[in-house]
Amino acid sequence: MATVAQWVEGARPRTLPNAIAPVLAGWGAAAAPVERLTDPPHSASRALLALLVALALVIGVNYANDYSDGIRGTDAVRMGPMRLVGSGVAAPGAVRAAALASFAVAAVAGLVLVAMAGQWWLLALGAAAITGAWCYTGGRRPYGYAGLGELAVFVFFGPVAVLGTQYVISGRVTLTGGFAAVAVGAMSAAVLVANNLRDIPTDSAAAKHTLAVRLGDHRTRTLYTGLVAVPFAVTLGFAITHWATLAGLLALVLAVPALRRVRGGADGPALIPVLRDTGLALLVWAAATAAALALCTR
Repeated sequence: MATVAQWVEGARPRTLPNAIAPVLAGWGAAAAPVERLTDPPHSASRALLALLVALALVIGVNYANDYSDGIRGTDAVRMGPMRLVGSGVAAPGAVRAAALASFAVAAVAGLVLVAMAGQWWLLALGAAAITGAWCYTGGRRPYGYAGLGELAVFVFFGPVAVLGTQYVISGRVTLTGGFAAVAVGAMSAAVLVANNLRDIPTDSAAAKHTLAVRLGDHRTRTLYTGLVAVPFAVTLGFAITHWATLAGLLALVLAVPALRRVRGGADGPALIPVLRDTGLALLVWAAATAAALALCTR
């Protein structure tokens, strides 16, 4: 039976910045005085609910990935952190139940958020997010095994999460929110690219045709570099009218070491710090940019 510490590790806490960053970026876009018309009511509670939805979804997809890869045997040989099913410390049914419970938390919090916003069409968006989370490695034809994982991460962690947060808080989406969504989506995808770059040998052996497997080692490293560059390009664009957003460049402190590892040819376990540093760079970028946008004057 898995210990509490192993269940926590199975939730993959290092991926939680990917859940927090889109909500921060969406809140920053909604809070920017140059973008908003009035201060929306209950904005703090809506932002917190959006954060709960995001966290529950990420934990849910992590458990679902653990379960689905575990029963397929994909995690039988790993170079990354421990997996509950693959290592045999937890029964597949228990891990699946943990995934479904996490999705249930996300669904309930999302329902409350939609009711507060009065925009019931957003339920369809929430249902799509939960379905996408499960079908990443679950179901008959998991899209993560077909090289579509990075695209899904970009869409759900970028436009859906960032603009969704901005919309439920302010009732509108803006160009600022759109650029923030692209930045967050790109760097979120970079985290998955780094993960799949590390797993190319084992994924190839398990017939898991991720984008990294399809592109090969060299082109995957080039893709990672391009995705990491996107938020900093957005920062420079923001700075044309909001100079305070240059604070987003603070994330380079974490992004540069990660880039050096990837561009320097690191592989296997040596890429594990890249996942951590890329996720933290995303979080720093989102927090610094959101704060700068919120403090901008009209």
